[in-house]
Amino acid sequence: MSIWYNHVRTRIRMGAIVDNFTLIRGRAANPAPVIKSDAYGHGLRETARALFAAGARTMAAGTVGEAAVLKETTPGAEVISLLGPIDAADYGLVCEHDIIPFAGSSEQLLLLEEAASRAGVPVRVALKFDTGMSRLGFGADEAGGVADLLEGLGNVRAVMAASHLATADDPDQDGYAQEQAGRFEGILHALHARGLDVQGSLANSAAIFGHPRTHHGLQRPGIALYGGNPFHGTGLAHLGQGLKQGMDVASRLVQVRTIPAGRTVSYGRTFTATQETRVGIVAVGYADNYSRGLSSRAQMLVHGRRVDVLGRVCMQLTAVDLGPVPEAAVGDEVFVLGGPGGNAISADELAAWWGTITYEVFCLLGQNPREYVE
Repeated sequence: MSIWYNHVRTRIRMGAIVDNFTLIRGRAANPAPVIKSDAYGHGLRETARALFAAGARTMAAGTVGEAAVLKETTPGAEVISLLGPIDAADYGLVCEHDIIPFAGSSEQLLLLEEAASRAGVPVRVALKFDTGMSRLGFGADEAGGVADLLEGLGNVRAVMAASHLATADDPDQDGYAQEQAGRFEGILHALHARGLDVQGSLANSAAIFGHPRTHHGLQRPGIALYGGNPFHGTGLAHLGQGLKQGMDVASRLVQVRTIPAGRTVSYGRTFTATQETRVGIVAVGYADNYSRGLSSRAQMLVHGRRVDVLGRVCMQLTAVDLGPVPEAAVGDEVFVLGGPGGNAISADELAAWWGTITYEVFCLLGQNPREYVE
């Protein structure tokens, strides 16, 4: 949470997240929940405690600093840092908290060796390989050289080899996912041939549901934990059935007024009423991470009914058409995400109106003040 000055409330149903984890465990033998970026806006500490209680014994954070907080929250869990050490202070934190960092360069391995030697503790690492993201990691052809380097290190031991799939959620690019899977299998074979007893980790949420070939020893579910169907909008959407959205976001009506035909609404006069219109003003805007890009595109939920956003989203206010809800009054709750009943606004819908993905919806709206409810 980082926003403190508003009337917006993000409500987290931890039971839904635990149910999603249970569903995932039915598809994957050894899932390690990814709770990076403050658990995608759902709260790292709260999510970690709930998932540990539900049986998760390995969890993944993003930065080393976030992994240290995760380790302090759930001391009994193995904690992986997906970004690995970046700043000088990260290397000491890895040693202090017994974190398993991703390492994708020789420099990182050498600096971890130095830090481990100073601290007098061994360090376990996950070797990160680039199989097609062109982001972080050793090249696929560097496995032999990495093995050579590790042989000369006395305090660093590789326990995992990992990579990240670029197109696992896109059935039209299944061929590329299979290419990556093949490269990763080759990397594991090369490392195992050199005597490195490393566990493979490749599968993300989409791969857990749709690519069993990629499961290997450890799977890393992310968006599916929070109710996002990785195959939403594709022919494989049925594979993610049963996932439950764990986040609702609501504010309230602060004014209700009726405007005549011909009157315009909000900045730029981008909406003109074609008839007498009952307009509600909701206390939410782009300062609350409700994007200006939702102007005249999104819907909200009032008394279980959908209402359209009118005109431009402002910094802390947004206008809606209350025509479908004649009983709406000042003080009424308005959902911008989720809500009760069959008209609840899904993260997938909101992301489509926004022109983004569910990950961004959760991460941004999750920065508002949070409440945990069942």
